[in-house]
Amino acid sequence: MASEALKRSRAISEAVEWAVVALLYFVAGILAFDRLGIPLTTLVAPATVIGIGLGFGAQQMVGDLLAGFFLFAEHQFAFGDVIRLSMPGQATGVTGTVEEVTLRVTKLRTAQGELVIVPNSALRQVTNLSKDWSRAVIDIPVAVTEDLEQVTRILKDVVDSMAHDSEWSDLILGDPVVAGVESIDVGYVQLRLIARTLPGRQFEVAREIRLRASIALRTAGVASPAVGLTDTRTNP
Repeated sequence: MASEALKRSRAISEAVEWAVVALLYFVAGILAFDRLGIPLTTLVAPATVIGIGLGFGAQQMVGDLLAGFFLFAEHQFAFGDVIRLSMPGQATGVTGTVEEVTLRVTKLRTAQGELVIVPNSALRQVTNLSKDWSRAVIDIPVAVTEDLEQVTRILKDVVDSMAHDSEWSDLILGDPVVAGVESIDVGYVQLRLIARTLPGRQFEVAREIRLRASIALRTAGVASPAVGLTDTRTNP
């Protein structure tokens, strides 16, 4: 996972590259008119008319550019960040890794490999899942007939051993927590595990915790109810 400084420098370099290319095209156009012997003063009136027309027709592009400027100025997200795009107030949407951010568009690569291109002015709600740190939250259903104190001890051993595993300790920040019973449903309860991770690494940490927890519970003879494991991943 790229550092915040590297992601910001990459985003700034892309913006500068875009601005330089636009400037070069502008200068090349001016030089072309000069080489053809066309006085620039004769272009003032047509340029004014064209400018007014473009002003009405290019409102969307101007909005994209302004939104892109504020994206860079406010450090909302950058190259390499994992973000979720959604409508305001909704927790679902398109999630993926930022592959490119320009002043006009944001390009997002989803887990299925799809490249989503969104104009910056169309970004209504952006959830950054890899800003500073992330959190893996896993809810594990356990039948109400089981000894919940024993299950809690088993799960605590699982997350403690993973936190001290050299392969995973660098990805986990602090000690994972078994928060206890999160909810009670018909025939089973949900036990919640929480682990703080490096930015954007919550998904793989959550998968490993689910795997280890499933193996440990099965080895201990703890029966699972007929429901699927669910996990909720959030960021501050």
